[in-house]
Amino acid sequence: MILTKPNKSQYSEAEAAAEIGVSIDELRSLVKSQVVDKEEDLNNVPQAIYQPSDLVLIRFLVQMRHFTSSTA
Repeated sequence: MILTKPNKSQYSEAEAAAEIGVSIDELRSLVKSQVVDKEEDLNNVPQAIYQPSDLVLIRFLVQMRHFTSSTA
């Protein structure tokens, strides 16, 4: 029997960071530098909730960050 994790429809900031394999600070840094347009946009969100599609995008950004840092 193969056990799989149940699909979640939303993730807290801590859950998203754990799922992607980064710290919460690194997750915040990625979102701040790659996703939001202005610093004040982050301040207008009381609590970040991530969808599974958000995790796909952020995981891609993490991989790109590691790739560019290893080729530099």
